Amino acid sequence: LSVPEGAGPAAFGSPRVPKMGDNVLIRTRKFMSNRLLFRRQMVVDILHPGRCVLSLKDIRERLAKTYKTSPDMVFAFGFRTHFGGGKSTGFALVYDSLDHAKKFEPRYRLIRNGLLAATPKGRKLRKERKNKAKKIRGTKQKKKKTES
Repeated sequence: LSVPEGAGPAAFGSPRVPKMGDNVLIRTRKFMSNRLLFRRQMVVDILHPGRCVLSLKDIRERLAKTYKTSPDMVFAFGFRTHFGGGKSTGFALVYDSLDHAKKFEPRYRLIRNGLLAATPKGRKLRKERKNKAKKIRGTKQKKKKTES
């Protein structure tokens, strides 16, 4: 089977795949201003035909630019790529200030965004806690009062 000169995949009836470029579109929907938690929250749709999804860092930077804030106050998470690629959907929170972000965001998300440092815990301690929890599970626990 010989392929004629200049005949690409389109010549054989398969759709042409666009080349990887920077043609990425970020759209937000279900926007809500949450005044109780001092933040704006939204569903984020990313259209990225012909390439993989953006990194969370890039998503945070683009959303920060859109909402005129710093990337530290933007928390993006829960992104899933739709079947067939080209579109991903996730969630984003944009806080009014860094203090409010530190107050209301879960610790693990603060660590992921680089606002807190993760304290490494030892393997032995983790195993001891696991085994202690196995012994206690299913029994009525009594709280011991320590007298000093």
